[in-house]
Amino acid sequence: MNRKYLISISGPTAIGKTALSIKLARAFNTEILSADSRQFYREMSIGTAAPSEEELQAAPHHFIHHKSILDEYSVGDFERDALARTEELFLEKPILVLVGGSGLYVKSLLEGLDNFPEINPEIRQDLNEQLLNEGLPKLQQQLQWVDPEYHKKIDIENPHRVIRALEISLGTGKPFSSFLNQPRKQREFNTVKIGLTAPREEIYARINTRVDLMMQEGLLEEAKGLFPQKHLNALNTVGYKEIFSHLEGNCSLEEAVEEIKKNTRRFAKRQLTWFRKEEDITWFSNTTPPDEIISFVNSEVEK
Repeated sequence: MNRKYLISISGPTAIGKTALSIKLARAFNTEILSADSRQFYREMSIGTAAPSEEELQAAPHHFIHHKSILDEYSVGDFERDALARTEELFLEKPILVLVGGSGLYVKSLLEGLDNFPEINPEIRQDLNEQLLNEGLPKLQQQLQWVDPEYHKKIDIENPHRVIRALEISLGTGKPFSSFLNQPRKQREFNTVKIGLTAPREEIYARINTRVDLMMQEGLLEEAKGLFPQKHLNALNTVGYKEIFSHLEGNCSLEEAVEEIKKNTRRFAKRQLTWFRKEEDITWFSNTTPPDEIISFVNSEVEK
């Protein structure tokens, strides 16, 4: 096979993407690249539902726990690293598997990022200080004022995205949204996009079950160990910030767990909204037998 194929598996959190990716990797004797931006960090395992040791041994994985929470690692860094890794792996493997629920990171590898001008780093530093001293709502208001169009689209609870949009808007004097939707970059591989989904009630039930399992596996203890570094951007994420609030005495542990479930459900809804905008994803129920999806991939590759 001369042509190279990247099989991309998308969908909401807790839907079963990891299990399917391993099935596909084993069926095609290949390797898995992760595009889950929370699973990059080695200190964050339980709260990100990173693949277990057994799952990691079932198929070779890349971009799992390869960074520290102390590292600065952007979506642009991931695009560069993931492109280099795919080029290397495609020398031996005609098919690779990409899996993850971080839509922007998936897009960066499959299509490339929009190009932005260099910005004075002091702007980001000032914005990070505002986040620390005044909180995210103040930055959200500022973004709504300078770029109302992007404010409607963005994951407004994600401080990385808010700060990035403000950084570009303030540094250029132009709305962040004006730099988006540039012509796609050419890739040296073909893409087959697969989406996993389920009825909303089932997705929410799976999320609730997963959070309960995280608590049983020691999420509280993991968060306690990370609490002194709670100011880091990597830790301002669902599953940790709610436990940090409990450790600060702002709520009971039971209330924190319910907040994790609620915020994860909201996150899943945003993921589905993002991926359903892509017309070239073929959607499957999470109960679809893996062999049926493998057959679909084979048919796409044989075209």
